[in-house]
Amino acid sequence: MLTRTLLALSLVAPALLSAQAGRATAVTLQSGPMVGASEMREVKLWAQTTAAARVRIVYWDSATPGVRRTTAEVVTRRDSAYVAHLVADQVEPGRIYGYAVQVNGRTVPRPYPLKFRTPPNWIYRGDPPNFTLLLGSCFYVREAGTDRSNSTYGDTTGIVTAMAARHAEAMLWLGDNTYLREVDWNSWTGITRRWTHTRSLPALQPLLGATAHYAIWDDHDFGPNDSDRGVWNKAMTRAGFGLFWANPGEGIPELGGAITTQFSWGDVDVFMLDDRWFRAPNRRKTGSRPYFGDAQIQWFIDALASSRATFKLVAVGGQVLNPAALWENYATYPEERQRFLDLIAAEKIPGVIFLSGDRHHTELTRLDRSGLYPLYDLTISPLSAGMSPPASYEVNSGRVEGTLVNALNFGALEFSGPRAARVMTIRVFDTNGKELWNRAIRAAELQQGTAAAPE
Repeated sequence: MLTRTLLALSLVAPALLSAQAGRATAVTLQSGPMVGASEMREVKLWAQTTAAARVRIVYWDSATPGVRRTTAEVVTRRDSAYVAHLVADQVEPGRIYGYAVQVNGRTVPRPYPLKFRTPPNWIYRGDPPNFTLLLGSCFYVREAGTDRSNSTYGDTTGIVTAMAARHAEAMLWLGDNTYLREVDWNSWTGITRRWTHTRSLPALQPLLGATAHYAIWDDHDFGPNDSDRGVWNKAMTRAGFGLFWANPGEGIPELGGAITTQFSWGDVDVFMLDDRWFRAPNRRKTGSRPYFGDAQIQWFIDALASSRATFKLVAVGGQVLNPAALWENYATYPEERQRFLDLIAAEKIPGVIFLSGDRHHTELTRLDRSGLYPLYDLTISPLSAGMSPPASYEVNSGRVEGTLVNALNFGALEFSGPRAARVMTIRVFDTNGKELWNRAIRAAELQQGTAAAPE
């Protein structure tokens, strides 16, 4: 009997091992790879598999492709949506690298270029580098059974193809980067499923694979519409956000769960603020009404004052400078907003420009200040969500003429010129990549003591 049993097992075991091996090799990429925060000495990379698997990245300097490096191997797990965070830590400044993803030891081919860049080490060595930063917000991907009836949100998502064609060094997602639905808000399963669905859009993959991505959030990737600090499971949506992005660090320690962080490229510092974690409910009648909150404001002013960057970009989910106190503009929190702007003025900080999303239209807002340079707030929205009611009906007295766009669009900031004459050129494009408008802002116009000039 024992002999027959052993014989049977000897015949079955190879078949079982073969089936297991077949399942293992069948595991592939669900989404990604995506390039994340990129520094001179390391670059974060991200990938998601279809099941538990071993994942690593093989990468090489484009100038010496025969020399291959690898990241540490990561095992993806079901409880973290089979996501892998990887780090290329054998890189040099100012280089372009090619790379490939290996799942269970096998390279997963991608039908588009995979590359990442490291910022150049230019300080004390020459002029700042020219580079391009893409901007976008309000990215809705349709899913039958979860979309609102009669909604036009997500009818087209082809704009990401036009964005990839810009071949930018980096992209900054300005919030509402996915839209959590009613079925998603209250469970880890729902949150990770929504992020997986959005991130898996086939047309998105070439953009993810060749541009460094950074992200802040707004209400729809934080919780329900117009959500605030009262969201009961904001720690869970925070964990989902951190899982699906590869931002610099995990936030500022003294700010708890806030997504606040910062990155630099060339002579540009980008301060990424959290407009949800500390935000008081819009309809709260008693108590203080924080928006950013004191701790975040103090960190921001400290960081801003310490910055030597030519341009200091401040990314916020909602509009900061629009004076119209409606919807979710910062103007609906007037006391904190005034204190916030007063601190920037009192610290005599040059080069400040705000970037925002949320509004489902694009516009450039200008705030003239007596005896000081003007502040700008560039709102870029939406990528694929629906348009707002005609924004021309809204009294935004600071809107720069000719910058209103009430259609799907994305933005690009191009930084160029020698150190003594740097220029930031704003360009706004439609879904096909056609330029809708542009404006050039010289660094010299953003110096303390430079009075606002007439339009």
